[in-house]
Amino acid sequence: MSTKQPTPNPTQSSAALQSSFQTLLENYQTTIPARVKLIDSFLLFIFLSGVLQFAYRILITSYPFYAFAGGFGSTVGQFVLLAGLRAQVAPGRDGEFKQVSQERAFADFCAASVILHLFAFNFLG
Repeated sequence: MSTKQPTPNPTQSSAALQSSFQTLLENYQTTIPARVKLIDSFLLFIFLSGVLQFAYRILITSYPFYAFAGGFGSTVGQFVLLAGLRAQVAPGRDGEFKQVSQERAFADFCAASVILHLFAFNFLG
């Protein structure tokens, strides 16, 4: 009683995946505001910076461990703060963040970033 489903053709799967990716990219470019795109690009930069720091730590040296811990912790903390800001500023946020204005969210982000970097600087020694 098992029905055999035909296996998809690899070229059809590739074309469907490419079409889906193209649709996703077009929707992102047309519906997302410029400030959220800027936040997304900064998130990508911070992510790549963290990956490079971790790769340097693993592949080359771990000698100044406190420098790595401070720098990597700062990168991770900034990523988390920025992801929170994006969640508060992104379109369709009104259901979850009614009482927080976008200006207040940005001010909170700036204050938390300053505190985070003071802790990271203090951790360096």
